[in-house]
Amino acid sequence: MNVKMIAATLALAVAAAPALGQEVRGFRAGDFVLGAGLIGVLPMSGGSTSIGGTPNASDSITPQLDLTYYITPNVAVNVIAATSRHDVEVNNVPGAGTIDLGRVWALPPTVTLQYHPLPASRISPYLGVGLNYTVFYGEGGSRSAGITSVDIENAWGWALNAGVDVEITPNWIGNVDVKKLYLSPDVRVNGGAVTGQADLNPWVIGAAVRYRF
Repeated sequence: MNVKMIAATLALAVAAAPALGQEVRGFRAGDFVLGAGLIGVLPMSGGSTSIGGTPNASDSITPQLDLTYYITPNVAVNVIAATSRHDVEVNNVPGAGTIDLGRVWALPPTVTLQYHPLPASRISPYLGVGLNYTVFYGEGGSRSAGITSVDIENAWGWALNAGVDVEITPNWIGNVDVKKLYLSPDVRVNGGAVTGQADLNPWVIGAAVRYRF
């Protein structure tokens, strides 16, 4: 993910808001906020397999939509929708080096309960905790000899969340958001001839523009 792009988005939002001379509306119970932006999905390298080595998945940048509903001014529920493509491999396999497992698509819907301590402020940070269920699909394309099938099983995981909203106008909001997903799916290669667990535990870092209804 381009960290400079995220920082620039937030800086522009912070700089533009006061210049507009708008009175701060803040967040209220019953608000629906729809966001659109870009996220970087940054998996970690970890886990194990029955033949040794360490599973690894590549980083990915993809569009994201999210929806936030404010139960109270301080408490909100956020849901994200995105899908990302990753190249997968197993590194440092004894006697084989790196084994290419091709690519996989991940669909990681995540529901987060957020606490907003400053809902009436123009710059409104938040913290959250939530639940993730990631669907893996489209596995294939291995360039390593002998790999006939790869199955990465769908998995549940926990999510931690932090971010900040910046009110640009009463309806338009700039957002920077960071999530840490704790996700370790099981992996089966060649129908179970090789098995493993991939400790992906990805960071999901994004910048978005949001509209409040």
